[in-house]
Amino acid sequence: MATVKRELLVRHLEAWAPTALHRSRRMTYAHGYADADGGDSAEAAARVLAEQTDFVRGRELSMLLVGEQVEPVRQRVAAVLGDAGLPVHAVSGGTDERLAVALKAGGAHRVPLLGYLDSSAGEPPAVTTVAALTAGKPAEVLLVLPPGVSDSPYRAGWPLFTAVELATGEEPGQLLAFATTSGKSLEGFKEALWAVDEFAGVRYRDPGDPDRHLIDISLTPHPGPLRRELLAHLDRVGSATVTDLRTFALTETIYRAADATRVLHTLVDSGDVTREPSAGRLGGDVVIKR
Repeated sequence: MATVKRELLVRHLEAWAPTALHRSRRMTYAHGYADADGGDSAEAAARVLAEQTDFVRGRELSMLLVGEQVEPVRQRVAAVLGDAGLPVHAVSGGTDERLAVALKAGGAHRVPLLGYLDSSAGEPPAVTTVAALTAGKPAEVLLVLPPGVSDSPYRAGWPLFTAVELATGEEPGQLLAFATTSGKSLEGFKEALWAVDEFAGVRYRDPGDPDRHLIDISLTPHPGPLRRELLAHLDRVGSATVTDLRTFALTETIYRAADATRVLHTLVDSGDVTREPSAGRLGGDVVIKR
């Protein structure tokens, strides 16, 4: 489980950091609960940031570490960064108590900001802790919640929010949520989600799938849960354009917009849905009816 989360963090950071550095002269990566896994994920993040040295000239990319016992983690991170010239700010104490204050003190407001909060080893974070990360512009967060904890309270303030359950069996798994103010970043996260390697039998479950189907991690994921969710959505709304249904898949399921297009083709071919107009390319303005 830890390996999947760490690889997803690394993949997302590899996409986020160059984009942020091109967009702004200052940006912040904030890592809460930094000592919860002994610093493994923070060290992995530092390795990605250290690779951005060529982009950093004339810009400031800083790393904020918050944790109960964060000094050993800071030392590991400093060893990785070496003379890369990336400032690291370490704040000891609970993430709920320290993160918001540390973000403000570090000047993380209205600059590109990415947070990583893995609370799976203990209590979930306060809603206000996650909300503090919306101060970035753009802002986003990777949030991991313990099994059985709902992501609903954390959605407020985030225009785009999606979640996936990390599972190894029928019992509830950890919930990994991604929230952002950027549609392009959401698309990138979904691509990374399906590109990670499968480790130790970890599979995904779509929180919106009533059948709780386990899905193997694959570049071409099993379409069954998405098919059911698209049909259920059409039952509720009556009809929707292809663009609307692609957006629904991107924002309300664990799938990508492109996965929705593939499923819609099969639903039309099987007669489970109809389309207007009835012929031609399945473009964004085509209306799909149940």
